[in-house]
Amino acid sequence: MEAELTGHLGYDKGDPAGKGSGNSRNGSTPKTVGTEVGDIALDQPRDRNSTFASALVPKGARRLGGLEDMIISLYAGGMTIRDIQHHLASTLGTELSHETISKVTDAVAEEVKAWQTRPLEAFYPVIYLDALVVKIRDGAHVANRAAHIAVGVDMDGVKHVLGIWVQAAEGAKFWASVCAELANRGVKDVLIVCCDGLTGFPEAIEGTWSQAMVQTCVVHLIRASMRFVSYSDRKAVAAMLRPIYTAANEDAALIALATFADSNLGKKYPAAVASWENAWDRFTPFLAFGPALRKVIYTTNSIESLNYQLRKIIKNRGHFPNDAAAIKLLWLAIRTIEDKRARQRAKEAGLPKGSPRKAPGKLVEGSLIQGWKAALGELALVYPDRINTYL
Repeated sequence: MEAELTGHLGYDKGDPAGKGSGNSRNGSTPKTVGTEVGDIALDQPRDRNSTFASALVPKGARRLGGLEDMIISLYAGGMTIRDIQHHLASTLGTELSHETISKVTDAVAEEVKAWQTRPLEAFYPVIYLDALVVKIRDGAHVANRAAHIAVGVDMDGVKHVLGIWVQAAEGAKFWASVCAELANRGVKDVLIVCCDGLTGFPEAIEGTWSQAMVQTCVVHLIRASMRFVSYSDRKAVAAMLRPIYTAANEDAALIALATFADSNLGKKYPAAVASWENAWDRFTPFLAFGPALRKVIYTTNSIESLNYQLRKIIKNRGHFPNDAAAIKLLWLAIRTIEDKRARQRAKEAGLPKGSPRKAPGKLVEGSLIQGWKAALGELALVYPDRINTYL
């Protein structure tokens, strides 16, 4: 700050050049600021004309940037505002009010809003849609709500989180509004939309992108059928289901399903057979594709792995005061997870070639789908008119 004042006045302390300049040093003012290493007492220099303002410690500032970054990091990790308040007091000796910490975390609200409304690309070959449950305070009660998440794959095979939306329940009507919002932000066409087996979901998607193929997640379908199977029979049932979703074509898949239905296990668990029969029209589209593209669209694991990480953070929080708070934390959590993984990879960047690397790859944002070139080639053969425009 003394150096800043020297730059402001134009001469060093004690320099005769300052005589008659019209402004000079005028002592200092004691000030205490909160930092990431605790409270620090400063002597903030002044000038006689009161025109000096430090960029390092602005007027009225009671916290330096490092402390605010720490608060946001703790919040993104799932700690509540009161937890953060206690943590700072016990580790740094810094006493901050509930309102102050709340204002710091609310400072990212505009950034979240800008991210949520940013323009999107006109074409995504594949989009994954899924939801996870969050607890939101509703008056005197805490209610379960669904946080809807969309992940898009661009032409380079890179995944992007397109947005997060919170609604009272995961329903086809709300998914229709999500698809409409994505279209309003620039998404004109989608080849394949991967989702779970929610009733009305395909109609909601086709209402926005009429030519989109809706693919029911095979993993969701397997889980749904396994709900009716006892633990002792699960391995045997899974072995009988495998020929269905690995079949060369729909006819072979029908034969495999009939074999399962006529078996002792199929007769023992007719509800498991029915779950496949009821979802058959939305399961079979991917059987028309080759192995490379099947690997991309047979499951929504790209979004499931993200949801798994987010659930760990949500579990720490318990519930949120409102929808905006839930979206804010989920967005911060995604950013924090990706930053943490990037730092781990940076530490291993200097290792000799061939050395074992333990750092995880990107979770979702910016990660590349394995085998994408082969999958894109298959898409170009199946949808030449729609995809060649963007190649």
